[in-house]
Amino acid sequence: MIAREWKATCPKEHEDGFIGYLYETGIKDTSDTKGFVGAQILKRDLGNSTEITLLTFWEDIECIKAFSGENISIARLYPEDEKYKLNPERHVKHYEVRENMWL
Repeated sequence: MIAREWKATCPKEHEDGFIGYLYETGIKDTSDTKGFVGAQILKRDLGNSTEITLLTFWEDIECIKAFSGENISIARLYPEDEKYKLNPERHVKHYEVRENMWL
């Protein structure tokens, strides 16, 4: 299994709106892709802004390519991201999941 990590920051006043938009775009698009296993959205308070981390989980790299295109290190951004004054990372990180345990 492969974990794909993407991060962005946005002003606190746009946090809830952006997370809702993230469900409508990134989560919907990934969950409609063959080989998608799951996702987590994490948030961290940075004072005046919020850091949002999207972790998606995939069966393998080929499944990620079906979502992102051939260059899997480039973030897939959406047209209305600017509406939330988003400061997105342009690149994503990938990790091999060695263990996954939930209590």
